[in-house]
Amino acid sequence: MNEDRTMIQTNPLTQAEFAALGTGQVAYLKPMTSDELLRIFPQAPEIQSGLQLFALLSADGAPILVTDSREAATANAWEHDLRMVSVH
Repeated sequence: MNEDRTMIQTNPLTQAEFAALGTGQVAYLKPMTSDELLRIFPQAPEIQSGLQLFALLSADGAPILVTDSREAATANAWEHDLRMVSVH
């Protein structure tokens, strides 16, 4: 049996278009230390070294909220109608 397969090639998304997918709708929670926070987001205010934090990040990786409580980050996502996704 012969199958007639036609490939349709579309233009891939640009990096900016891919980063914008889900912005304002999707967020993810990233556990991190205060040292990691300052390394990843150098514009963050100085805080005590070695603290365990939770960053709520937009789909494009922009910080929405940083807190010392997973529950507070999750509540903030729900409050702003953001769908939480798991990133591995």
